Order: sequence, then C-alpha cells, then structure tokens
Amino acid sequence: MLDRRRVVRGGLAALGSLSLAAPRALAQAKTPVKIRYNEVVRSTLYTPAYVAMSKGYFAKAGLEPAMTTANGGDKSIAALVSGAADIALIGPETAIYVQTSDSPTKVRIFCGLTSTDGFMLVGRDKADPFDWKAVKGKEILGFRPGSTPLLFLEAALRKNGIDPQKDVKLINNVGVPARVGAWLSGQGQYGIFHEPDTSQLELDGKAHFCASVGETVGFADYTAFMATEKYIHDNPAIIQSWTEAIAEGMKWTASAPAADIAAVLVQYFPGVNPKALVGGAQRYQRLKIWKSTPVIEPAAIEKFQDILVQGHVLDANKRVKFEDLVVTQFAAKAK
Repeated sequence: MLDRRRVVRGGLAALGSLSLAAPRALAQAKTPVKIRYNEVVRSTLYTPAYVAMSKGYFAKAGLEPAMTTANGGDKSIAALVSGAADIALIGPETAIYVQTSDSPTKVRIFCGLTSTDGFMLVGRDKADPFDWKAVKGKEILGFRPGSTPLLFLEAALRKNGIDPQKDVKLINNVGVPARVGAWLSGQGQYGIFHEPDTSQLELDGKAHFCASVGETVGFADYTAFMATEKYIHDNPAIIQSWTEAIAEGMKWTASAPAADIAAVLVQYFPGVNPKALVGGAQRYQRLKIWKSTPVIEPAAIEKFQDILVQGHVLDANKRVKFEDLVVTQFAAKAK
C-alpha cells in the first residue's frame, strides 16, 4: 500500500521548540509587518481569509500578507517548514504527519477556518434524488493521495457502505491545476470539486451536483492556519493579530449577502463567472462550511484523526494529542 505520509516529509528542517511568550498588539505599528502567506489551493472555501485581506482587517491588525498558492498540501507544508513561508493554510493532516515524523521541526495549528470538507460530488448525469450507491463500479476523479479532499471522500463512501478501495476506481494522479481540464476531457463518471469550480461546471452544463462530501461526513475542522513552533514562539503578536483579522473576516462572511461576498471574491478569481461565485457562496453559507469562530475544539481534531486512521494514513497508536497539535490561546483571545 502507498505510504501517503511520505508526501509531506521531504523538506523538513530543524527549527527548535515551543515556549510561548505573551502576545503584543501590532495595531500601533507604523509600518505593517509583511507575512509570507501560503494557501494550499485557490478556493472560495477560504473566503474569510480573502475578506480579511480585501476589507482591510489584516491592515488594521498591522499585517501585510504576501500570498502565494502552493497547489498541493505537500508543497504548502514544504514551504512552511523550509522557511519559505511564515504562515500556511492547509489541512490538519499535514501538521499531524509532521508531528509523527522523526523531524525536529514541528508545526502547530493556531486558528481554524473551515468546519468541514468543502468539496461537492458531481456527476455527468442528473440524479434527483441522488443515492451514493450509484457510484459503485464507477470512476471518481478524486484528489492527491493523503490529502484531506481524498480522505473525506473516502470517509463519505464508507459511511454509505462503499469500500473506496474495492467498489470504485479513484483517479488520484491528476494535478490540482489540471483537474477541471481532466473532467472536461471525460475522465471519471463522478468527481469532487470545490467552489467556484462546482458552480462553474454546473453553469456550463458540464456537471450536476450530487452531494456535499462535508455534509455527508459531518463537522470536523478541515482547513486551518499553522506555523512552525519556532515562528509561533518568536512572533506571538503576529499570530494573535492574524487570528483576530481572520475572526473579523468570519463575522463579515457569516452575515453578508452572497452577492456581496461574490463582489469581494472577483479579484481573487479573475475570469470566473460572477454567477458561479454567488452560487458557491450561497452553497457554503447554507452548508455552514465556513467557521464562525477561529476556535478549534478537541472533538473536531479527534474526528479528523478518526478519518486519517480509517484512511490508513495514520497508525492508531500514533494519534497526536490535541494539546500537542493545536495552540489554543490565540483563538481564545480573538474578539
């Protein structure tokens, strides 16, 4: 069996241990602090972060994010632990894999963003109502091995009595930027896509919504902000300010009309039909995909690790304790 944990271990380097100092506010700083910020992919799943940037919440907190997009969890975590990024937005599984590795470099989660998986299962034919058993014997365009999208898809399949290894053929070797093109070229009878890709495919008549993977699996913190232990230790004021800016972005996103959310997202998704952005925002609001608070609860991490164990990417005896994985003080203080 493929050891999917190896995909995040290639670039680990020693950075030291964690001993948190008291955070200091950055809002009074004359010059904003530049943060090298790496997001795993570009997706409206991360809307509160885009809101924090475009609405000036980071600027108000004294921060200036310089955002890059990794297009892969392995690339994002490698950028973080190698020192090419200060803060990364990735699935918690990457921090767990690093924690259970032999590397002295460790990564800690300090702020949540999404409450569960934001991918939608789509099909080539319309099915109303949809039954998960319809995917048996079919090809599903999945995601990278060991990634959260694939693990949650597998969990959704198992929850519906479908063995991901025997009952379906998962196509997991297509790179993130090429996934839509692969679907349009005919790969898979079913596939998983996040927004705005799902809504765009629907508008183009190239796919039909079948089910929400996250709604099927249930709530389990899916994407989070993390940094190395050394960075958190050395920059507690930055981590606190970052968390507070995200909290403001969450509050705005929770109550804003979908059209207003789409207006914010246009600059981050050039060329995307505004109707797809509106549709995606409505769907994520309805499903409560975006967290309303940056706080991460222990039960969410336990459920997430259940999925990793069931997906055979984490040994049951190597589960990471919540307090060893999540730094809680920053989210607890965020207003």
